[in-house]
Amino acid sequence: MKAMILAAGLGTRLRPLTDDRPKALVTVAGRTLLQIVLDRLRVFGVSEVIVNTHHHAEMIADYLIANNNFGIRIEISQEDVLLDTGGGLRNAAWFFREGGRSALEPFIVHNVDVISNIDLGRMVRYHAGQEALATLAVQDRASSRYLLFDEQGQLCGRCVERAAAADESMAQSIQQSHHGKALAFSGIHVVSPRLFAKLDEEGAFSIVDAYLHLAGNGEKIVAFRADESYWRDLGRPESLIQAARDFDSGKYE
Repeated sequence: MKAMILAAGLGTRLRPLTDDRPKALVTVAGRTLLQIVLDRLRVFGVSEVIVNTHHHAEMIADYLIANNNFGIRIEISQEDVLLDTGGGLRNAAWFFREGGRSALEPFIVHNVDVISNIDLGRMVRYHAGQEALATLAVQDRASSRYLLFDEQGQLCGRCVERAAAADESMAQSIQQSHHGKALAFSGIHVVSPRLFAKLDEEGAFSIVDAYLHLAGNGEKIVAFRADESYWRDLGRPESLIQAARDFDSGKYE
């Protein structure tokens, strides 16, 4: 199985840690964010990965070589200009079109700066059963932004309001004030390779914007509920500290 790790961002929220390194090489509990995600993907049978890079890109390439690519095939998709999540994924399309049967199989896309114990195997099976174009791991939790899903679990919109992640009452108010269930996207998705033929956008663009456009045109973009799973965004230094505590306490396994 194949996967893509989105790791090209500047990591501005993690400064000063990212002044001299890419966010993928920031460490938690003795491992880099990149290794944590790679280890997680390998548990679920992923044996081929492409990583997009930009900020201190050469450091990631050198790190992977020094670690023998952690025993799997890893390719680099270097972006001279940042392409955002959608453009980065489209730029790596060649990787997912290789290899006969594997070119027809769904693949995982995973942000480098999130950790979770979401059951990726079950998510892939759910995606296949839904015959979806893309399946998004989502949770019913407070967030700074929400996606909306209808009663069938299909993407139908986005909330424009913003709520502080810690403000549960505000989050619940937003979630109850829209047609459709407001859920927080985890930065983990399963994608069918036929997505590439349906992307009209060029250059830099958000994959979420593309999903919303496709869903509006009747394509099946669905929610995979992972409410009971551990998940943490590691985009800020204080989140790294809490994640280290989570490792020590066994919350993340």
